[in-house]
Amino acid sequence: MRFFIYAIIFFSFFDLFTQLPVMSTFAESVGATPFIAGLAVGMYSFSNTFGNILSGFWTDKKGPFHVLIIGLLLTGGSLLLYRFVEEPVLLLAIRFVHGLVAGFIVPAAFTYLANATEQTKRGKNSAISGAFVGIAAIIGPAFSGIMASRQSVPFVFSITAICMLILGVLTLFLLRNTNIIKSTKQQQAVPVRAFFRNSGTLKAFTGAFFLMFSQGVIAYQLPLHVQSLGFDSRMSGMLMSVFGIVAVLVFILPTNRIFDKVAPTYTLAIGIGLMGISQLILSQSNDSSMLYSALVCYGIGFGLLFPSINSLLIDSTSTEVRGKAYGYFYAFFSFGVVIGSSLLGLLALDHTQGFILTGVILLIFAGVSLINFSKEKQAVH
Repeated sequence: MRFFIYAIIFFSFFDLFTQLPVMSTFAESVGATPFIAGLAVGMYSFSNTFGNILSGFWTDKKGPFHVLIIGLLLTGGSLLLYRFVEEPVLLLAIRFVHGLVAGFIVPAAFTYLANATEQTKRGKNSAISGAFVGIAAIIGPAFSGIMASRQSVPFVFSITAICMLILGVLTLFLLRNTNIIKSTKQQQAVPVRAFFRNSGTLKAFTGAFFLMFSQGVIAYQLPLHVQSLGFDSRMSGMLMSVFGIVAVLVFILPTNRIFDKVAPTYTLAIGIGLMGISQLILSQSNDSSMLYSALVCYGIGFGLLFPSINSLLIDSTSTEVRGKAYGYFYAFFSFGVVIGSSLLGLLALDHTQGFILTGVILLIFAGVSLINFSKEKQAVH
């Protein structure tokens, strides 16, 4: 049933990525001002943060089976509501509900995978799950862009809704016998601060935040930078596809064995470092070859980072609290997107300054991770 969970992960992220190219224009089409349109885009990530945290608590209490069914069915239902949007206020309300219930799915799905994975294969399996995320990142925007231009945005969301509802029904039958039996020993609630005092989970959380912080900057800055160089929007799409393809290749090629042989802190530092370097390359890019080189570098870094932070989380948690840990983990994902895409706008930085600031921040985080890991090893010995 592992590949069925991979399918759930794929469509959860497919739902996210199909929104990116069409939501702002859809908001404007129903009368939203530029401010409200921006709010509608960010509302999903805002409420998704709370959905992730709630999912974590419920997954540890009830097991991932029930949370997956509820998340899939409610997300499918919320996607169908976009057909009734005729004014901005209703759109904001539906965006909030959509983000909240969609947040239930991913922590529960990844908890299921983590609890069913052998410790010696947790890195490789994290890489495979990352590949499905990468494929969704490649297919989702292209699908929604094409179908929305031929049909409508609600039509695109309705297709995703049907897939979610089918997955919800199939989950009821296919995963019924895989429900996790809760240990009678786990009656004491684990305080939230315990996750932030644990070096492994703290690195996983901050790694998730900076991964999506960087992604938010790319989503915000790259199209504007490409346009300023005189290229059209197709170049932005091609560059994002190159990043996604390279990341997927890192996930699925034999290179994924590195995640079970090398300490995840090392691959985390290398991955976030490469993403930082790619941002610096983008800041100096003035032709297509430099742009493509930067996105190849970014894809390799993303491909190294995503499995690393998943491995860190698995290594640092027990099955009894892993759902809650994944809830906070993906809350940091959502929070990172919001901060990354909005911070540069608030600071009023130009493209070059924005890429340089992000690159420096990522490289500092990579260096701090390595220094802390070195100190931890010395303390052990």
